[in-house]
Amino acid sequence: MRKTNDKSIKEAIEQMMQVYKIKRKYDETGVISNWAHFVGKPVANRTKEIYISDKKLFVRIESSVIRNELVLVRSQIIDKINEEVGSKLIEEMVFI
Repeated sequence: MRKTNDKSIKEAIEQMMQVYKIKRKYDETGVISNWAHFVGKPVANRTKEIYISDKKLFVRIESSVIRNELVLVRSQIIDKINEEVGSKLIEEMVFI
């Protein structure tokens, strides 16, 4: 039986990440490592560089055709990422 002040492991880890201010970096790393989940494997395979800085997602795509397609759906990708993370992690997507 759980006591009233007991926490689940998930709650304890989330609280620890907030205290040490590493949750944002953890979420950013998760987005980068799961890029294929958000855009699909064919696009992920054409992605040469991806990083996050100041709530901006920077993406280098080798194919101009794919880059143009992503420009059209960038707001949907941002919404999908933020929804999965549960916070406003990304505000803008920049193609480099």
